[in-house]
Amino acid sequence: MLVVGIDPHKHSHTAVAVDHNGRSLAQITVGNTVPELIRLLDWGRQLGDSPRWAVEDCRHVAGALLRALIAAGQAVVLIPPKLMAQSRASGRSPGKSDPIDALAVARAALREPRLPEAHLDPDALTIKLLLDHRESLVAERTRTLNRLHWHLHDLGIDYPARQVASRLIALVRLRDQVVQRPPGIRTEIALELIDRAAELTRRANELERRITNRIEQLAPELLQLPGCAGLTAAKIIAETAGVTRFRSSAAFAMHAGTAPIPVWTGNRTRVRLNRGGNRQLNTALHRIAVTQVRMHPPAKTLIERRIQQGNSKTEALRVLRRHLADIVYHHLRHAAQPAPCRRLDIGDSRGLRYFRFCLVAEPFTRDLTPSRSSTPNDFDTRSSRTQGHRRTSTQGMKFELDPLPRTIRVW
Repeated sequence: MLVVGIDPHKHSHTAVAVDHNGRSLAQITVGNTVPELIRLLDWGRQLGDSPRWAVEDCRHVAGALLRALIAAGQAVVLIPPKLMAQSRASGRSPGKSDPIDALAVARAALREPRLPEAHLDPDALTIKLLLDHRESLVAERTRTLNRLHWHLHDLGIDYPARQVASRLIALVRLRDQVVQRPPGIRTEIALELIDRAAELTRRANELERRITNRIEQLAPELLQLPGCAGLTAAKIIAETAGVTRFRSSAAFAMHAGTAPIPVWTGNRTRVRLNRGGNRQLNTALHRIAVTQVRMHPPAKTLIERRIQQGNSKTEALRVLRRHLADIVYHHLRHAAQPAPCRRLDIGDSRGLRYFRFCLVAEPFTRDLTPSRSSTPNDFDTRSSRTQGHRRTSTQGMKFELDPLPRTIRVW
């Protein structure tokens, strides 16, 4: 097994190839341009047929590199900086350099073979960009309102209660009060800050509506979950970045930081709070949990039962978050699957010669047998683990299923 570890930077990337024992085989440093990334791919193909690429998770610094590798059909995993640091500390090479870090990334990928693979998810990327832009606007509005607060205090105007000043109606009322004050520099600055806050509020509201509309198309099941509104669902989809890359709900829970960490030895089993994982995703699950405790009867029952068993309210809330991670995972898996074509009406037309439809991701064949409650021109698709071609007939018509191209030919 050949693994290539990469230490990405803004203007250059350093790659080190290791074998299955972690022994360094080759090293290269390339730039962050298209020709240089092509040279990196050619270098990797010369080392082996299918190397596994391990890239340190450096967010925007590794964006172009990840897109190039995935677009080229390479298997890529992201290594958290914490794992890289632990691998570097356990090595015998003192100091810190780009080749040392790249070697540590490769060895961390060997030590953790079950890390989820990275892949391109354009829908999740779009939502994340919109969500990050809205959050930056909200943060800018908060800074603007903080500056406005002190100017209103000097002008003798009462500042609205918390979270009320961010509403458009409250800003309009503040502007009317500031206009009535004597003209001056402070009044002019206060009016400018109010107008800026109102502009940011309108733009943030527009982005929220746009994000919610996209979520309704991508994952309407999440919006049906009690306590999960449009922005929370968007945060989950953006930070998950493709649920199919997780092998199970337990792996998703560990990624979200809701799976407990075992800290026991001997005969007593103990676990502790998981402070790792994706904290943004963990925050979204926490918001859902807090809302369900307030308004969802099953969540209230769970919290009360755990408290009666001796858990604190905080520990009971952790149990609820872990349970919500499973629910969210299955909702995302269901939304990621294409709509199954259970029954197809082929009608009376004899001119149909070739029909193609999408099957599920697993490459297995399917039997085509008549449905019990169907008309003579209807048939159902039922899964079958048999190999090769399977022929059957329905009302005088013969069907052949090709497992590799996943097509149905109709005669």
